Order: sequence, then structure tokens, then C-alpha cells
Amino acid sequence: MTTDFVRPDKRRPDQLRRVRIRKNYVRSALGSALCEFGNTRVICVASVEEEVPRWMRAQKVTGGWITGEYAMLPYAGGERKQRESTRGKLDGRTVEIQRLVGRAMRAVIDLEKLGPRTVWVDCDVLEADGGTRTAAITGAFVALCLALRKLQKEGLITDWPIKQQIAAVSVGILEGTPILDLCYAEDSKAAVDMNVVMTDAGEFVEVQGSGEEATFTTAQLHQMLALAEKGVRELMTLQKRVIG
Repeated sequence: MTTDFVRPDKRRPDQLRRVRIRKNYVRSALGSALCEFGNTRVICVASVEEEVPRWMRAQKVTGGWITGEYAMLPYAGGERKQRESTRGKLDGRTVEIQRLVGRAMRAVIDLEKLGPRTVWVDCDVLEADGGTRTAAITGAFVALCLALRKLQKEGLITDWPIKQQIAAVSVGILEGTPILDLCYAEDSKAAVDMNVVMTDAGEFVEVQGSGEEATFTTAQLHQMLALAEKGVRELMTLQKRVIG
């Protein structure tokens, strides 16, 4: 590990970027949040349909369903990109991330207690500076909680369906140093890039990690997972404060 390592924004290796979560950001939504990790900003909105997907009806699967959608707005990365809806096809990265958002939310929800309805969690990236998927998951959980709270107040659900809290953060290795919450300048140069989704019980929902033309050791893996847990705990503290 290098001793003179300095991050582009002067953060400590184990320090998150400035994180802000603003609830009820979209006034017309059942549940919403604007989640900011540094310069990365994602709007997360939870909406409810009083029906389940066709495959659930066909297979007589009881309970409800949660699914995610993810999109980068044309200007999110600086240089304008054509909307995927205009192209008529989602790219592989978009499909991967929205499936991840859906899996993450379903992992901590009792779908039977949700009842025969579908919750859509839309995550739209306003500005991208690394970590959009982790900001999306962290903000989506807040939006989901707010939406379910309203459903409970309206008597549409009786038992609280959320089993555990969930958040996500990125970690990696840059210049031989394990670091937490990578911005784009770090992400683009990191030897290892990893996204970690965890619950408040310290359990992993998903770990996505790979060496970028590099390898990493078991010791480095453990260091990165320890950093991720530290970051997730801090994010969960903020989530709780925002949700109330």
C-alpha cells in the first residue's frame, strides 16, 4: 500500500463523499427521494399498481412483486446521449442495474405481506460521477419505505412488510490502496472496482467485483468488504434519519 496516496477530492481512503437524501422530492409520488453521493444525483420514485405481473397470475404465485427501472438522463454524463427509449432498446448496463435494484428491494421485503400488488421503483440519474447504482439502491429503499408507510396508513397493507434495511456502496483499489465510495475519476483508473449491497444484519445481498486488467488478493478483498460495511452503516444511519 502506498504511503503518499491522495484521492482527487482529498478524502481519506475510508471516507464517503458528502451524502444527502431528500425525501418526498417528487410531490405527486407515493414515495420519493433525491439521493446524492457527491456529484452523483439520482431521483428514486416508488409507485404502486394494484395488480401483479401476468406470470404470477399464470403460475398462481401469491403475494406481491417489486421491480426496478433505471435510466441515465441524456445529459447525466456531461456529453449528451440519446435516450434509450428513443433507440428502442436498453443497453446491457441498464438492464443489469435495474435488475439489481429490483433484486435488492425484494431481498428485504416480505412479498406476502405486500399483498397482490406491484411496486415500481424508478431510478433516474440526473448527474453521474460514479456510483450511480449504489446511490440508486440507497435512495430506492427510502422511497420504498415512504410509499409502504402511506399504504399502511390507508389500510391497504396491515403488517409492515420490510424485514431488513438495505443500502449499497462502492469500494475499490486505486494505486494499491483500498478506498470507499469511488467517484468517476477514481472508478475509471481503479485496478479493482466493486459494488456491495448489504442489509442492517450485516448480510450481503450482492457483491459485484472485478479486477480491471489486474488481480486482487484475499486480504485485499477482506479490506474492501470491511470498508463497504463501514460505509453501508453510515448510509443506513442517514436513511433512518431521513425516513424518521
